[in-house]
Amino acid sequence: MSSCLEEKLSRIFVTGPIIVGAGPSGLSVAACLSNRGVPSVILERTDCLASLWQKRTYDRLKLHLPKHFCELPLMKFPKNFPRYPSKQQFISYVESYAARFNIKPVFNQTVEKAEFDVASGLWTVKTQDAVYSSTWLVVATGENAEPVIPEIPGLEKFTGPVVHTSAYKSGSEFANRKVLVVGCGNSGMEVCLDLCRYNALPHMVVRNSVHVLPRDFFGLSSFGIAMTLLKWFPLKLVDNLLLLLAYFSLGNTDRLGLRRPKTGPIELKNVTGKTPVLDVGAVSLKQSGQIRVTQAVKEITRKGAKFVNGQEMEFDSIILATGYKSNVPYWLKDNSFFTKEGMPKTPFPNGWKGENGLYTVGFTRRGLLGTASDAVKIAEDITDQWMKMNGPLGSSNVCSSHIIHFRFNKS
Repeated sequence: MSSCLEEKLSRIFVTGPIIVGAGPSGLSVAACLSNRGVPSVILERTDCLASLWQKRTYDRLKLHLPKHFCELPLMKFPKNFPRYPSKQQFISYVESYAARFNIKPVFNQTVEKAEFDVASGLWTVKTQDAVYSSTWLVVATGENAEPVIPEIPGLEKFTGPVVHTSAYKSGSEFANRKVLVVGCGNSGMEVCLDLCRYNALPHMVVRNSVHVLPRDFFGLSSFGIAMTLLKWFPLKLVDNLLLLLAYFSLGNTDRLGLRRPKTGPIELKNVTGKTPVLDVGAVSLKQSGQIRVTQAVKEITRKGAKFVNGQEMEFDSIILATGYKSNVPYWLKDNSFFTKEGMPKTPFPNGWKGENGLYTVGFTRRGLLGTASDAVKIAEDITDQWMKMNGPLGSSNVCSSHIIHFRFNKS
């Protein structure tokens, strides 16, 4: 039955690469390709650019790193933007970026299946409306495609609202409530901070050790300091310096229930991808008792939670600040390049290229800086192949007629 339906779908051949995802990763690759005269088609499951930012982020979100570390290739942020642009400023930047490089994704196209056909040497990408084919496939759905909902015993019994941070917008919805926040990463910390502004009482669950660093130190970005020092000094020395700065700025966070890992913050990020928390005020609220820290949850009850230390408390709401995961395993078929968790098996900086014209961007666990780096490499590699197949083509010649050819089956 499915094969019959597939035969009735529009058949679209893409002369350049197919890019899955219209977030910053997909847009970066498309822009770099366009700048080199190579067309592409972006397939996006939602109705907008950067849907994670537009649809799944809280209102108070800002870039965690200074803007010059978060620029997409070939275009800087506006000079009048602050060091840490807001959510809306970043969205406006992304929209301006797409307009500048004439990037027009095909929206509302959910990729159901993508696979390489050995006989034709082409990638076949099926959506609900069409079947696309191309020599190249760029997976740009990234490591934050789907919310992670943890399996906590009894969670379904809770009678109050349970919200993942992907659906959280503002603490105004939780004013004066006692809220259990599960997760102590950047999102968990900032949600707690936001809740306090509306007189809510957040209790943050800290299950594992975590590095907390000041976002800024004496007006300088902690991340910027680290990146500069790494050019001259060994990683372990830089980590020790960051921890010393953190101690002078934040005090001993162990006393607040925020135990530090034995591995330094930058080394831990490189090895595991676990990002240190950049504090923007949550630590001081923990010190004053406005944000409470709790141990791991053993079980959720109808009215609250039981903790591993035997304590039991009642809560009005639960917010899951438990992060995101890749969705690649759900739609990319018969491919050994990705792990079962949907991440490239080859570690950074070599995880951007697979076999048979497969590329990945947005999976470096190094934020937009890693995305920009991989996008440039991908565009260079595809351009070399494009030139051999098609000959020179200036960027001024790139238009929709070069990008796709339509064939309709009327059977």
